[in-house]
Amino acid sequence: MKFQPTLMQERVHTIDVLRGVSLLGILLVNMYGFYLPQPHIDLAYWFTEAKDIIWQQTLDIYVQSSFYPLFSILFGYGLAMQYMKSQKTGINFYKFAPKRLLIILTIGLIHAFLIWWGDILVMYAFCGFFLIVFMRLKSPWLITIALVLNAMMHAFILFIYQLAGVLNMEVEQISVNIVMIQNAITAYGTGTWMDALTQRIADLSIQMRIDMWIISLFTILPYMLVGVAAAKWRLIERAKELKIVWLIFAVVGIGLGLFIKSAPYMYNRTYLLDYLKVFIGGPILAVGYMAAIIVICLLPFAIKLLSPLAKLGRMSMTMYIMQSVVATFIFYSFGFGLYGKMTVQMGVYMALGIFIVQLILAELWLSKFSQGPIEAAMKKLTYNKKLSEK
Repeated sequence: MKFQPTLMQERVHTIDVLRGVSLLGILLVNMYGFYLPQPHIDLAYWFTEAKDIIWQQTLDIYVQSSFYPLFSILFGYGLAMQYMKSQKTGINFYKFAPKRLLIILTIGLIHAFLIWWGDILVMYAFCGFFLIVFMRLKSPWLITIALVLNAMMHAFILFIYQLAGVLNMEVEQISVNIVMIQNAITAYGTGTWMDALTQRIADLSIQMRIDMWIISLFTILPYMLVGVAAAKWRLIERAKELKIVWLIFAVVGIGLGLFIKSAPYMYNRTYLLDYLKVFIGGPILAVGYMAAIIVICLLPFAIKLLSPLAKLGRMSMTMYIMQSVVATFIFYSFGFGLYGKMTVQMGVYMALGIFIVQLILAELWLSKFSQGPIEAAMKKLTYNKKLSEK
């Protein structure tokens, strides 16, 4: 008996919609990294125009730090669905899962070194290898481990803040490396592709430094564990049965998440409030968004109305990489050379434009094929299956 990928009739429409929405949130956040020397600056202090500051703060509250937790949960949910399917069919899940994660890791490395330094796939694959170790555990244990891991990080960082005496102090502008900022602007804005490659490697030395790998085990991995637990409870598949619970999560998650994320702007921007905004408010809002979308998907007209988002979600890997290819071509010197010349507002509009085009492309592609090209390549490598026409 061969291990099979998820078939069309087995797909959960709501999960694909959630992936599609996540792609928009991720793109909105990633836009900064496409047109600004983001690894070397603090966005909160970078902008000087009032309009840019307002747009940046709006994105910070509604989008920043709220979509990587959502995508991490979905990553865990999807992997758990494969695990549960293998349990039913009697196939050894651990024969194929590491192989799939290795493929994702490889795609991430290619993406990071040859296209854009801000790749997240490498970290997802890295955490995924730890995730499959816990896959056999029951949901209560998975939730417990996730909470313990996350709490350890909170306790450590808040202890350091308290020890340094800065917990309730206002956040000061961090010192920046002017040389690195200028190097990035020159390499991406006016340099050759080789100049951009050299700069990408320098930026990756920050993006993928050793502490980032360690931190991912206390941030990304816990959300993946929550996703596995949710999948084992079939919380999305049972959404109609649990609609009151999801509605409560939506109202509380969005309300509380937005309040916590707005706190540094409503009050003084202290180190504590800034920390809570990112590491508490962000994930809570992510759960709120997730719950709201699940509730919306229960409405009779939602399946047809949200079909374009679901199709985009079915091609999430292809579309994620495409976003980087298109954006770097628009902003880097070997394309339209708009690096460093964008307002935040224009960056948002451009992200929406790219996303709309992707919705159209997903519709056209999936009218002929059953999945995206990168997804098909992953299937071929993992399951020895080829891309099939409809």
